[in-house]
Amino acid sequence: MSKGRYKINPQTLELERVKLSKKDLLLRGGYYILGGLVFATLVLFIAYTFFDSPKELMLKREVKQYELQQDLMDSRIDQLASVLKEIEDRDDNIYRTIFEAEPIPVEERKAGIGGADRYRDLKGYENTKRITETAKKLDLLSRKLYVQSKSFDEVYKLAKNKEKMLASIPGIQPVSNKDLKRIASGFGYRIHPIYKTLRMHEGIDFSAPIGTPIYATGDGTVERLKSRMSGYGKVVMINHGFGYETLYAHMSKIIVRPGQKVKRGEIIGYVGNTGRSTGPHLHYEVRKNGKPINPIHFFYQDLTPEEYEKVIEISSRPTQSMS
Repeated sequence: MSKGRYKINPQTLELERVKLSKKDLLLRGGYYILGGLVFATLVLFIAYTFFDSPKELMLKREVKQYELQQDLMDSRIDQLASVLKEIEDRDDNIYRTIFEAEPIPVEERKAGIGGADRYRDLKGYENTKRITETAKKLDLLSRKLYVQSKSFDEVYKLAKNKEKMLASIPGIQPVSNKDLKRIASGFGYRIHPIYKTLRMHEGIDFSAPIGTPIYATGDGTVERLKSRMSGYGKVVMINHGFGYETLYAHMSKIIVRPGQKVKRGEIIGYVGNTGRSTGPHLHYEVRKNGKPINPIHFFYQDLTPEEYEKVIEISSRPTQSMS
């Protein structure tokens, strides 16, 4: 039996079916449709507001994966930066020191890259700050790697020239000193034998008889010869390259000439007593970039570690210089 609306007829007291007009049918249908739409809208609002759709769930999983990969990338960048820092330290303090090269300046290693708008294409995203910081790390790491690569190129060139450098750097004693008793005065402040005042003694005095052979302490070129030089008498200076020079003073005889190439261990003259001197000896100096440095540090080819320690002890005694 189909459902419908009924009402009581007051006259017959019987139920009679109410016949709906087309208008009523349309209105009733409209109410049903409107109610359905309202209900559907409410359901959709609740679903999209408080629950994720399958697509959103998939996108969130992807975002989580990207964040994890970002964390791993940042960690690897930090590890690479740490390794590079260790390489830089070795380069500055070991490799470049061995080859007498200046360390790379910190400002050069940390030089900036690009301008203020270098990262403008990364703006406008939810993770803009993090992405930009990662990009900056990568750029800095790339810059440091480039600088380090150029440094290694320079070290490689120095290494290829190492044999020549090691042969040129003063590395032996200028007079035979097997008994270690010929060092009469060391490097540092000493009492001048003539003026009796405390003065800087810029070399080492080797006491030896007149005519004792004097040897070039490294490969080089005889730079200049002077019969007199500030009371040093007959003097030879040898330019060894790489910033090194050696001076030999108070000689009795010089057997090399200006411009002559000499080898380490080659005789260049003989011990004398010329100039302001209180006795036969050789005054020997080592200079690096024009500044005198302690020659003791360059006797590594002649001495054992025990002998080297003894030489340092002898040369540091507060004696009077001989010139």
